[in-house]
Amino acid sequence: MEKRRVVITGMGTVNPLGNTVSDSWAAVQAGTCGIGPITRYDTSSMKVKLAGEVKDLDIDALLGRREARKMDRFTQLALIAADEAMNASGLARELERPDRCGVIFSSGIGGFETVGDAHQRGCSRGWDSVSPFMIPMIISNMAAGHMAIRYGLRGMCSCVVTACAGGTNAIGDAFRHIRDGYAEVMLCGGAEAAVVPLAMGGFTAMKALCESTDPLRASIPFDAERSGFVMGEGAGALVLEEYEHARARGARICAEVVGYGANCDAHHITAPVPGGAGGAACMALALADAGLEPEAVDYINAHGTSTPLNDACETAAIHTVFKDHVQRLMVSSTKSMTGHLLGAAGAVEAIFTALALEEGFVPATIGYQVPDPACDLDIVPNQGRRSEIKIALSNSLGFGGHNAAIALKKWEG
Repeated sequence: MEKRRVVITGMGTVNPLGNTVSDSWAAVQAGTCGIGPITRYDTSSMKVKLAGEVKDLDIDALLGRREARKMDRFTQLALIAADEAMNASGLARELERPDRCGVIFSSGIGGFETVGDAHQRGCSRGWDSVSPFMIPMIISNMAAGHMAIRYGLRGMCSCVVTACAGGTNAIGDAFRHIRDGYAEVMLCGGAEAAVVPLAMGGFTAMKALCESTDPLRASIPFDAERSGFVMGEGAGALVLEEYEHARARGARICAEVVGYGANCDAHHITAPVPGGAGGAACMALALADAGLEPEAVDYINAHGTSTPLNDACETAAIHTVFKDHVQRLMVSSTKSMTGHLLGAAGAVEAIFTALALEEGFVPATIGYQVPDPACDLDIVPNQGRRSEIKIALSNSLGFGGHNAAIALKKWEG
C-alpha cells in the first residue's frame, strides 16, 4: 500500500517559557532562560536549587477544580496543552469517525508528585487511608486516557514510556499509524511534572543534575563547563493528520512529518554508547524513512542535555551521519532555555522545530561561553538566527539506550 502523507495541524504547549505556543515561541526567539530557583518546595536541605518550572498557570480555571483534583500535575499539564492543540487544529470532532482518531501520549515517570504525597499520607495515617484516585493518578498512561475520554477518540490509545525519548517516540509512532492507514487523526506528545523532592533527590543521587545556583550557567549544552541537566516540567501536544483529510477540511498546516527512526543502544541503563553509534544509526533511520540524503538537512534540534557524556556522544553521532555537511548544518539545544522535560522534551522540541521551519528562525543555544573541542558544531550560540530552512531533525535520547528522531519538512502548500 502506498504510504500516506502526514501533516501537523495543531500544536499546544505548557513549559517553562510559556503557557501557550505563541508565548513560548516568542520566548524562544528572544533567547529567554526559563530556569530559576525552585518554588514548588523547600530546597534548603537539598543540593539542587534550580529547575524549569511552569509559571503563572491557573489550572483550576482551565480544567475545573473538581476535575483537576483527580489528576496528577503531569496529566493536568497534558490536558491543557492538548486543549490548545485540538482548538488550534480546528477539527470538528462531530464530523469525524471516532474509531479513526486516536492518542499516543508519553510520560517518562508519570504521577511522581502523587506517589510522594500518598507515601507521606500512608506513613502518617495508615496505608488504607490513601486516596481512591491514587492509582489512576500515578499511572503514566492516564494523560492519554483522559484525552481519549475528553475528546471522544476511540481509535488506538497508548502511552509510550521510553524515558527522555518518549515524546519523540509518541510523535513517530502516531506518524506511522496514520501513514500506514490505521487512522486519519492522532493526538500525540508527552507530559512530565517531576520537579518534586523525591524525583529530584533520585536524579541528584545519580549525579545527573546540575548543582549550579546560577540560572544562566546551569543548563549549558555543548559548553565545556556543563555539569548535568536541569529538570524541567511541562507538556507538548500535536495533532497529526493525513494530508488529504486535512486538505479536504481546509486545515491550516504547520509542517509535514516525513521520517522517523527509533532504535536502542543496548549498552547501558543510563550512559550512551561511546561514539554515539546508536544515535547515529537512529538519525540515519529517520533520513532513510523520509527518503532524504544527509545533505538535505538544514537544522537539528539536538537532545543536548548539558551532561558531559550526552553532548559529546551526540556530537560524534552527528559527525558520523553528516560528515562534511556538518560545516553547513545548524544544531541547537532548546533545553538551554527550558531545562530537560524528560518524557515531554521531544514533544515540546518538535513544536519548536516545526515553528523554526514555518517561520525561518533557528533557535539559539543560550548561555554558551566556553567552547568544548568534543562539541565542535555550529550550535547557534546565544542568539537565534534567521534562516530559510526546509528540512529539520529533532533528536531524543533516553535512559535505557532509547533513541528516537523525527524528520520534519517545511510546509509550502
